[in-house]
Amino acid sequence: MDVVMLMAIGLLTGATTVLFGFGGGFVAVPVVVWADASMGPDALPVATATSALVMVVNAAFATAVTPRSVLRSLRGTGALLPLLAAGACAGAYATRLAPPALTRWAFVAYTALTALDLLLRPGFLRTAPRPGGEATRAARPLPATAGAPIGAVAAFLGVGGSVMTVPALRRAGHPMRVATALANPLTLAVALPAVAVSLAAAPPASTVTGTALVGLVDPYAAGALLLGALPVITVLRRRPPRIPDRVHACAYLALLTAVALAMALTAF
Repeated sequence: MDVVMLMAIGLLTGATTVLFGFGGGFVAVPVVVWADASMGPDALPVATATSALVMVVNAAFATAVTPRSVLRSLRGTGALLPLLAAGACAGAYATRLAPPALTRWAFVAYTALTALDLLLRPGFLRTAPRPGGEATRAARPLPATAGAPIGAVAAFLGVGGSVMTVPALRRAGHPMRVATALANPLTLAVALPAVAVSLAAAPPASTVTGTALVGLVDPYAAGALLLGALPVITVLRRRPPRIPDRVHACAYLALLTAVALAMALTAF
């Protein structure tokens, strides 16, 4: 996969970062698996590590340009962030030990089950109206006890945590535009430890004469994806599109389903 194609897909990761809170994980993992298919079974750990780096940069940039009034909704969740990071460290180490096939099918199974949950269980596609419109002051914070399991699963699968935090924030009373924006700082707590573990790891044997890696990260793929993503994040944060809340939720569900199908196809 050449740099132009990777940059084009980076445009999509930038859009998903702003619109859906996905720092790039759900898009980047299948794409890097395809880009590094010559590595065979080692392509998935490399894709997971590269995805984590892309998520860190995308999420950090998106958080920096998010209005402070939105970020104030995270007040009262201080213990959540270190627990997310602790869980992410465990998940990142588990990825190094798990068979690639297990990680791949766990990714597919988790995204598929999550999509079904969002479709069938009340509280995501439509939330109960609150007095005062979309004001987030009535919304509940995420419980700190959710931090460790969210971090562990997100780092193990390379998805950044937004697949869990966005639905949870949505069901806690936040509109989609706020839930997706808050997913970015939470993604940082998950992805930073995973990146540190991945950069310190030894490259797999299959890359000795192939793609040059930094630890388990493919810097060529990561750089191309970020070149496409960062300008899109800038534009969409400055001029956010006006999307009806229910349409926004349906689009999130549709993207989640599409990524699960794409990753399943790479397994055959």
